[in-house]
Amino acid sequence: MTRYWAEHAWLGGDATTAGVVIEVADGVITDVQLGPAPEGAVVLAGVTLPGMANAHSHAFHRALRGRTQRGGGTFWTWREQMYAVAGHLTPDTYFALARATYAEMALAGVTCVGEFHYLHHDVDGSLLGNAMSDALVAAAAEAGIRITLLDACYLTGGLGQPLAGPQLRFTDGSAAAWASRVSAFAPGGLARVGAAIHSVRAVPADQLDPVVAWARDHAAPLHVHLSEQVAENDACVAAYGMTPTELLDKHGALGPLTTAVHATHLTAGDIALLGGSRTTVCMCPTTERDLADGIGPARTLASAGSPLSVGSDSNAVIDLLEEARAIELDERLRSQRRGHWRAADLLGAATTDGHASLGWPEVGRIARGAAADLVTVTIDSVRLAGASPLLEATVFAATAGDVREVIVAGRRVVSGGRHLLVDDVPAALASSIAAAT
Repeated sequence: MTRYWAEHAWLGGDATTAGVVIEVADGVITDVQLGPAPEGAVVLAGVTLPGMANAHSHAFHRALRGRTQRGGGTFWTWREQMYAVAGHLTPDTYFALARATYAEMALAGVTCVGEFHYLHHDVDGSLLGNAMSDALVAAAAEAGIRITLLDACYLTGGLGQPLAGPQLRFTDGSAAAWASRVSAFAPGGLARVGAAIHSVRAVPADQLDPVVAWARDHAAPLHVHLSEQVAENDACVAAYGMTPTELLDKHGALGPLTTAVHATHLTAGDIALLGGSRTTVCMCPTTERDLADGIGPARTLASAGSPLSVGSDSNAVIDLLEEARAIELDERLRSQRRGHWRAADLLGAATTDGHASLGWPEVGRIARGAAADLVTVTIDSVRLAGASPLLEATVFAATAGDVREVIVAGRRVVSGGRHLLVDDVPAALASSIAAAT
């Protein structure tokens, strides 16, 4: 058993608590008490939070950071640059890039990543089985974090369009073949498997049912890119006479085990379907800004019944505190009014609700019986020095750079702001990006 003493901790509710003893055994929190530090306890100086869940990541996009900022353009022009990187990766180079990217996430307080994975096969489309999935799971293990491998079905280059170029490596040929491959993949340890429909652009309507059935049969999370672009909505209405949300609802894809990513351009009917089915919506504000996607109707979705989670998506920025507060701040820009969410609600999106959306309901809270995933944010940095109340200051001012301690399943992964498992993370990132590009 290990005892941790948190100087301050968030145990839920609208405030932090001072002086919290957290007992951990076999990766699980066995007791939480208030009081002074017991003899021999590991001191966590600052504000200790539950581990944060990055509910939507494309690890290989990390190689694009900075490379896509010149020349302007749209999501569609950015996508061509992304495809160029996708055309280079092998299982070995993807492992190295993902390992470094996940180590960066750990340094930012992420204890679980939802990897939305569609880079399945070789550059020419020849089958690799689950070699790329194996690489991602191994990368997360070496970086010391949990992973939900959200294996994405990807069959077409657009509605009614064939796959071309690097897209050829994304496909299994059919949803049935996709399901067969995914069923053969059973990682252990801190890895779980979920399903993903890349988008209604990439999975035709007659191929949706097998993906939904696989997810339901395995009680697995199901994630889908939804209405990120107006052009996607227009094409779907032209092809099927309904919006992407309506199409997914028709095929039984919505529900409490489903997460819609982005959900930026929705009708009132779409919002009612998502909220009424308790479908989680994953907001990725830093990517949505970076790609000029727009601001999604997060407040309306939450009021309709959709839980919210957050993700770093393209990894242009890896900072879950920034993603969480951006939900509120972007809503302020839209409404010209402040105060749409409590700080605790935003933190819940980055912790409890994010983990639940990835199939880890036991993670994301500091309580007896919960998994021992803890993140400590220093209060001695220039961003938090003198700030009060601590919960609001942490949510609205702290950054990834303020994370000092990270514990995953009872194992210390980051201490003193240094990764304990991956040496020299900046050098690992630089060398793996060079190899990938």
